[in-house]
Amino acid sequence: MNTITILALSWQHILIVAILLVLLFGGKKIPELMRGVGSGIKEFKDAVKEEDKPGSENKTSSTNNNSSSN
Repeated sequence: MNTITILALSWQHILIVAILLVLLFGGKKIPELMRGVGSGIKEFKDAVKEEDKPGSENKTSSTNNNSSSN
């Protein structure tokens, strides 16, 4: 049985990627990049949570109806 494993990263692969990141961006730039990625993920999660709220759908539809009738 031959199975194809996609994105099977071992510790050696992760180490190589980390070394390449340090070489490309430098030690001082990496924390800034990770902070930006983290804040982007947080904003995305907040937006998804806000969209999933049951009350948010009613508020937006009622405001859209009021503004279009004027």
